[in-house]
This record gives sequence, C-alpha cells and structure tokens, in this order.
Amino acid sequence: MPYGIARFKPMAGREYIFYTYILASRSRNLYIGVTNNIVARVLQHRELRPNTYTARYRVTRLVYYERFAYVHNAIAREKELKDWNRQRKIELIEQANPIWEDLAADW
Repeated sequence: MPYGIARFKPMAGREYIFYTYILASRSRNLYIGVTNNIVARVLQHRELRPNTYTARYRVTRLVYYERFAYVHNAIAREKELKDWNRQRKIELIEQANPIWEDLAADW
C-alpha cells in the first residue's frame, strides 16, 4: 500500500455531514453558524441562554441551511455568508424559502 493511503481512510460506518445555517427572528435579525448536528444546534439556540445574541434578539427560526461533506467547506461558506451584506443574505433566504418558514418547526 502506498504511503499515506491508510492515514486518510474514512472511518467505517461513520459519515459526517456538516451544515451552514441561518436563523432569523420574527423581526428578521439574522444569525449564521456551522454545525455537524443541526437538530441539536437549533434546539440549543431555542433554549435562549442568557447573554447570547440569539437570546437577546430571539433568533430561533431556522430559515436556511446548506449541507456539506467536509467541515472546511462548511466553515468557508459560513465566512462567505457573514461577509455578504444584509440584502444579499435576505435574497438567498427568499430564493429558497420565500415566506421565511421555520424549517425546524416540528423539531
């Protein structure tokens, strides 16, 4: 076996999925993040932990997300979205979710 092949062999039975996501409040304050467990992360935001941005502005509605196979890609996308102006972020959300429906309403 050539050197290095075994080092990069994926773990058997384990596939990772990473998400870049956008949460919004009813007044459309936005929060952008990355996670490998979107259900757990959204539920954490909904706990409204004191002294957090999501609690202060009640940013709890999942309005957009993207899936990635590699964490580096998810982080790069998060950074890219955070650099966008507000209008461009709104256009991205409305293209995929025109009525700003909470995509995690049933969680």
